[in-house]
This record gives sequence, C-alpha cells and structure tokens, in this order.
Amino acid sequence: MGRSFRAVAIFVVLAYALAWLVALPLWLGGGLAHPQFGLIAMAMMCTPAIAAVIVVCFVERPERRLRALGIWPLGRAGRFVGYLALGLVVPVALVLVALPIGAWLGVYPADFANLSGFAELLRSQGAPDLGVPLQVVVALQLVSIPIGAFVNLIPALGEELGWRGWLLPKLMPLGPVGAIVVSGVIWGVWHAPVVLLGYNYPTAPGWLGVAMMTGMCIVLGGIFGWLRLRSDSVWPAALAHGALNAAAGSFLLFSRAGQEVDTVHATILGWSGWIVPALLLAVIVATGRFRLRPQPATGAAAPATPHPAGPDQARPASVRSGLEHRAPERTPGQPAAERTPADQPAAGRPAPGHSQQP
Repeated sequence: MGRSFRAVAIFVVLAYALAWLVALPLWLGGGLAHPQFGLIAMAMMCTPAIAAVIVVCFVERPERRLRALGIWPLGRAGRFVGYLALGLVVPVALVLVALPIGAWLGVYPADFANLSGFAELLRSQGAPDLGVPLQVVVALQLVSIPIGAFVNLIPALGEELGWRGWLLPKLMPLGPVGAIVVSGVIWGVWHAPVVLLGYNYPTAPGWLGVAMMTGMCIVLGGIFGWLRLRSDSVWPAALAHGALNAAAGSFLLFSRAGQEVDTVHATILGWSGWIVPALLLAVIVATGRFRLRPQPATGAAAPATPHPAGPDQARPASVRSGLEHRAPERTPGQPAAERTPADQPAAGRPAPGHSQQP
C-alpha cells in the first residue's frame, strides 16, 4: 500500500501542476474570455493522462502497461459493447432527468411547452429563421448528442485515463465508498484553475464553485467508475464523459425566457441534479456492483478438479489401477543405481498415473 500511495501522490502532484501550468495564460489575462480558451481547456484535459503515463512508465513500470491504464484488452465483445452503450445512454439520461426534478423543486426555471428561453437565445445570437417549429430544432439538438459524445471521446479520454483508467483501481483498497469519495475530490479540485474564474458556476464565489464541482465529480465520478470497473476498460467511462459534456448544455433548450439558471442549485451541476445519480450509485454500491472484475490467472496451471475419494484416488498415483512401478531386477554384475533405458521415464513424458500440466 505504501508503494501505491507514493505512486498516487506523484500522480496527483503531476496532474495538478500540469493543469495550473496549462491554465496560466487564462490567469495572466482574459480569463474565460481568452481567445484561446477552447484550446487551453482541451490541453488541460490531457494533463491527467500525461500524469498517469509518466507514473506507469517511470514509477510503477508494470509488465502490462496498457492494462494498468485500462486501454487494452477490451474483453468480450458483447460485454464491452454493452458497457459502451451504457456509457452513452446513462449520462444523457441523468442530465435530462435533472431538469424536471429541478423544476419540481423550484430551482430550475423551465418552459417545456413553449421553449421560450431557447427562442430568446437564438434571437440574441442572430440565428436565422429555419422555417421549422422550434420543437423540431430542439429534437435535432437532442438527437445530435450521441454524435457529440463520440466527438468528445478523445478529449475526455485525456481525463479518464488518469481518473478512472489508472487512479480508481489504485484506490479500491479503501473500499467502494472511500474510492468514490477520494477519486471524486481529486477530480473535482483539479478543475480549480478554471472554476475559480467562473467556469460552470458564474454566479457563485470561487470557493463555492470548487465545492459544487467537487460534489458533482464525486457523484458522477462514481457512475463513471462503475463503468470502468465492471467493463475492465477505460473506454466506456471515456464515452460517458464525452456524453456528459455533449449533453450538459441541454438546460438551455428548456429554460424560461428572462430567467437566469443558477447552476449551484439546478441542472446536473447543481445539488438538485445529483439526486438521481446519487440514488443510482447507492444501489450500485449496496448490491456489490462497485468492484473490480476478477482477473483470470495467466501462466499458471489449472487447479485439479476435485473428485470424490475412491479406492484408487486414496492410493498413490504410481499404484492406481494396478499400475505398480516395481524396481527392475538387477542382472549379474549390474550396479544397483544403474537403470536400463526402458526403466527410465522419457524426457517430457509424465509418469504413469500423472497428468501433464501446461
């Protein structure tokens, strides 16, 4: 555990230091309005992967480095595709279900019928009249989310290689709850270089924004972690992260015109959006589903299949079923230790009564 703790500490220091280094231009001028913000944010997303690769290659040096990162092997095709599908569907469902829950709790100003907030947004951006009902435009936006998820897959992999691919399995000795909380806190605080500038929580003070981001990362990170552990692969978690990023702006489609959405309270970013994923995660943990899949033994002989002890099984192998192995009689003048070639077992050939193991 001491060696794993050292590797985790090095990883966290590297991921945080690289993130702050990449985000430094935002702090030197421009903030979130920096003309290269998109490029800087994408580069920042790569820092956990860089940190994980450095630790795996130069600190741990395992024999199977791609497995240590969750990249390869992919496992059985059916299982892998199934968890990819869950990674695509579950985050989108959680993002969308957060909206009616927020509206019911009175923290999300919704207009599901008239879509007045989305219409206002289009007018403010000078969008031309498309000549189709606004509901059709919204439907097209929702249908395009899976495409956006795959587009976001590679940038999201930059984070997931670190957080779920490498870090989460290292924290599993803490138990499911400990691993979920610790990995979520590390992931959430890592966002500080941009959250402190107002990213995701523009109306909240910096400390509250970081705290809320950490809460969301604990809950959703647990869902992503379940996908990674049960599939034994980082790819479903990376696709889930990409789907989350693609669907996160959906609250703009159903908001009410003239009302500001406070992400501290509403959407998947706010506390009301954590209710359903937290319940789902509680069920996963309570049913023992949040655990590493058993790894098949490699390079070892298969254990012998037990059989009921019978007369033969209770006797030495050399004398089972009448196969006694008697010492040969010596011919006159032959030394006692010397055997004829017929008496010696051939090289690589198992003795009678024994099965040869690979």
